Amino acid sequence: MTNTLQVTTPSDREIRMTRVFDAPRGLVFDSWTKPELIKRWLLGPPGWSMPICEIDPRVGGGLRYVWRNHDGRELGIRGVYREFSAPERIVHTELFDADGTGGETLSTTVLTEQGGETTMISTILYASKEARDGALRGGMEQGLTVGYDRLDGVLASRSTRGNA
Repeated sequence: MTNTLQVTTPSDREIRMTRVFDAPRGLVFDSWTKPELIKRWLLGPPGWSMPICEIDPRVGGGLRYVWRNHDGRELGIRGVYREFSAPERIVHTELFDADGTGGETLSTTVLTEQGGETTMISTILYASKEARDGALRGGMEQGLTVGYDRLDGVLASRSTRGNA
């Protein structure tokens, strides 16, 4: 299952993504919580960059991401951490600046490790079924597949340098 993103809809308002990474859980967790690593994999489609990646990874702390296209167009998101339990669980809200998802979402990411591989299960709860369906139609799965493939490279480079 490594390198394959599985996307399911466990309820009429949720999207669940499951992905196995060939890396220890601590490295995967760092890649979700350190701006210098997030900026290397959570870039969106080719031609986009992430000039702003600010996080305060603690309960009540905030996050702010801004992506910029080659033509200067920007897409921003902000949120608040509701749960933060290193290295296994992150729960935070998300709201896009130009909201196309029908309101705030709640994202829960759980990481488990077995045999040196880490399984990530990320569940996003939307405000409505329509918002969830819109995210699915909007290319979310394809975009995340590209991002998680990039994350494989980030994790491999950190593993070979001995950064645990």
